[in-house]
Amino acid sequence: MNHRDSEKKKMKIELVPEANASAETDAAVPTSESGGASAGDASLEAWKKLQDDNKDLLQTLQRRQADFDNYRRQSEQRLAKEHARGIESLTEKLLPVLDGFDLALAASNDPAVQEYSKGVEIIRKQLWEVLAKQGIERIDALGKPFNPHLHHGIESVETSEYPDGTVTQVLQQGYIFHDRVLRPAMVKVSSHSESAATGKG
Repeated sequence: MNHRDSEKKKMKIELVPEANASAETDAAVPTSESGGASAGDASLEAWKKLQDDNKDLLQTLQRRQADFDNYRRQSEQRLAKEHARGIESLTEKLLPVLDGFDLALAASNDPAVQEYSKGVEIIRKQLWEVLAKQGIERIDALGKPFNPHLHHGIESVETSEYPDGTVTQVLQQGYIFHDRVLRPAMVKVSSHSESAATGKG
């Protein structure tokens, strides 16, 4: 055996371990296809879970918003009712004051009170303007058909000047607040006698 053949055998012996090492490395590394599929499935599941969480969160927020809107609406209604009750209570206490002014003005023909009538009228007007701004309205009764919901009849008057069952005189003013009667008007109501109805004297 010459020197060249000895070198070839040595090179073959050295190349064999390298080939074995390469094979072991290839066996230890997983294929790119199987690894990519596993990562893709995990990402899809994470995305679906994120969508479900977002959907649940949105539904929760919508429910909370609806609950808050209902609470706010109920609170506003409760406050409005309490405000209205407060105005009603105050007005009912002030109605006798208005009655006093009305009586004073009705007696203004008396020389003893004429000099005060102008001041009384101004004060009465100011008080009424305050109440009217809160929604208080006077019941328009004179000359209107008698309405038991708005009028309190205390006397029946035989007369042909008004149709039967008509308010002929208002003895005490009535008032309403947002369609609720605070106090009916105290009135006299016309009544036709049988002779007046038949035209007989």
